[in-house]
Amino acid sequence: MRARVIAVAVATAVLATVAVVYTVTAARRTESTDPPSAFGLDRGQLYFRSTREGDGAGRVARLAAASGPSAHGAAAVSAAAAPDPDRRTTGGPACERFYAAGGTALCLQRRPGIPPASYAVVLDGRLREQRRIALTGIPNRARVSASGRMLSWTMFATGDSYATTSFSTRTSILDTRTGYLIKNIEDIPLTLDGRRYHSPDVNYWGVTFARDDNRFYATVSTKGRTYLVEGDMRRWAARTLRENVECPSLSPDNTRLAFKKRVREGTRDPWQLYVLDLRTMREHPLAEQRSVDDQAAWLDDRTLGYALPGSGGKGGGGTGSDIWTVPADGTGAPALRVAGASSPALVR
Repeated sequence: MRARVIAVAVATAVLATVAVVYTVTAARRTESTDPPSAFGLDRGQLYFRSTREGDGAGRVARLAAASGPSAHGAAAVSAAAAPDPDRRTTGGPACERFYAAGGTALCLQRRPGIPPASYAVVLDGRLREQRRIALTGIPNRARVSASGRMLSWTMFATGDSYATTSFSTRTSILDTRTGYLIKNIEDIPLTLDGRRYHSPDVNYWGVTFARDDNRFYATVSTKGRTYLVEGDMRRWAARTLRENVECPSLSPDNTRLAFKKRVREGTRDPWQLYVLDLRTMREHPLAEQRSVDDQAAWLDDRTLGYALPGSGGKGGGGTGSDIWTVPADGTGAPALRVAGASSPALVR
């Protein structure tokens, strides 16, 4: 009997030790493995995810904002006249997607493993980690409100391309002031064409916030169609405004939305960049004729930045991409801004 008691006690102690080791190991896995950043968020700097091999690929870098016509959209510049990419400063955190505004940055990470682990990492003005949220899926879109208070990200739950219908997304919103996290906005009450709408196939992605940190815009898809929705955080409600709008991006003056519009069916070059005037609800195409699978970023009230595949790259701002700019009024021509880069964000 005594031997049994001793055996049970030993087994219990072993199991307790294993549990403690597992807990500590799991906790360490969720901690950042990135070294402290070599720089912080400074006004007038263009931040991006470097995709250039051998030069901090996969990490956040920055480039001084260009002066003159190319920076303000008054005239386009040729690729040869674009800023020298060697002027970039590297040393930021490793991110799959990145965005920054108002002294806050959002870094979406994907760590190797079985299964791979994904995280939304909230960073302060010195790019120091403030909060880490475990996620499921593949990082896809990231946005921060102008004040730095509201954050949103989209993950591919299944699939990895908007060009097909065989995908599912999860879009989250985090209020950094209160700490309140909405893990999936699919349950927001939706009004479509003036009527309350319910459907199990609803997907949201590409959130962009207004200056009041209450109103937001996003894409919703259902029954094979996409819509622009306007959301209200306080009322927790959303309504559709128009059809065929994806990945909206609100201008700094809050008067226009840049978006990608499906201009042809199928998966081959389906989109073109457009800008929508929110007062008149009139839209116009931009000078960029290539298909852009990205959530364009406003570098100022007259210029948009976005990622396109570079040499050997993939769509959506992935490996081997370059950042291009184009005037928001539909004039001019696209200009190469940063070679070997994605996820542009100009800090104001």
